[in-house]
Amino acid sequence: MSVGLLIIVLAAIFLGAMAQRIAGLGFALLISPFLVIILGAHGGVLMVNVCGLVSSLLILFRVYRDVDWSMFRWLVIPAVLGSIPASVAAVYLPAAPMAVIVGSVVLAALSVSLLLTRTSVVVRGNTAKVVAGFTSGVTNAVAGVGGPSVSAYALLARWPQRPFAATLQPFFVSIAAVTLATKLSLDPGHMPPFAPWAWALIILMIVGGIYAGERLQRRIRDEQARAAVIVFAFFGAGAALVKGIVDLAG
Repeated sequence: MSVGLLIIVLAAIFLGAMAQRIAGLGFALLISPFLVIILGAHGGVLMVNVCGLVSSLLILFRVYRDVDWSMFRWLVIPAVLGSIPASVAAVYLPAAPMAVIVGSVVLAALSVSLLLTRTSVVVRGNTAKVVAGFTSGVTNAVAGVGGPSVSAYALLARWPQRPFAATLQPFFVSIAAVTLATKLSLDPGHMPPFAPWAWALIILMIVGGIYAGERLQRRIRDEQARAAVIVFAFFGAGAALVKGIVDLAG
């Protein structure tokens, strides 16, 4: 990888970690399409899971007291059940269709999120939690994007932002770990071959993004952070979708 592309990767990771700290999610939505374009479909999704795991684990130490562990269990068990078979399927899916899927999933998730902000529908009960968790596990394994379905559930269930954002951190750690373990056990060659110093820079960008997010959290409203994530994510998802279609056509 050239120095220029590495700088783009590092910048995307920094912005993703910052968004994750401010709004509780947004890391995968923001960086998944760009990493798929730069690193390829399989390597990009794996990289999203690696960075998401590290980012959420670091944030978890800061928000541990606000985690709703009962809600976490209802979400994570079906998510794991969905992520394992989806991870196996994703390993054997060709790169071009994977890029199309990533772009399509992100665009669909963003569109649904925008529509749900205007709805007055309220959901209750455990069935909705199970559906949200299972869907999140599947989309995380295939596209590296696990946040939209649980975010949609949070909106429809009127889940307060503070415990929602905190509970997502152990949830993301769990599904990322399961996805990585499953995929790498089947094909370890998909992991991007970064040099040790590049991995050190990636971790530094995650830490720096979390710190910047904490500083900005007091000045930026959640709605503003999510709006910025949506704009960048729409652009990246569209580019990933186009790239996948061009590769399929070629």
